[in-house]
Amino acid sequence: MASPMKQALLIVDVQPSFSPPAELVGDIAALAALMPSVATVERHDESVTPFERQLGWKPGPADDSLVLADRIFVKHGYLPPPEAIAHLRSLGTQRVLVCGIQADTCVLAAGFALFDAGLHPTLIPWLCIGSSLDRSGELGARLWRHHFGAVLTHPDELMIG
Repeated sequence: MASPMKQALLIVDVQPSFSPPAELVGDIAALAALMPSVATVERHDESVTPFERQLGWKPGPADDSLVLADRIFVKHGYLPPPEAIAHLRSLGTQRVLVCGIQADTCVLAAGFALFDAGLHPTLIPWLCIGSSLDRSGELGARLWRHHFGAVLTHPDELMIG
């Protein structure tokens, strides 16, 4: 029998500012308990990223992740911080499963950072919601498929243990 694929989970911005459904939080938490996990949390700092000045909106200044992960990294803006990418690289994974909030913005930005680092980003669309532009997350999944190819279609594809 082949050994399971070495993979990690990146949880993008599952935090109070984005009002994620409780079921989504629970499902992501259950998956995070099964593999190495990293979460990002968007915190507002106008001197770093001009959300309020440019977009008229801002995330909370002190949100915490609603999902307990092995490591949590604070970010200011769309991309995960370089320290999160470095940590994921240090795990020696074959792919990074990605889920979370704003599939067409922050989740997609995480995909670019992971792809550029050679980390084989793979989207878990049933554990994502989109931005206000497309709350369903379908736009984000289409963009992900176009840029990175790897979009799972069923939980059986998670290849856990």
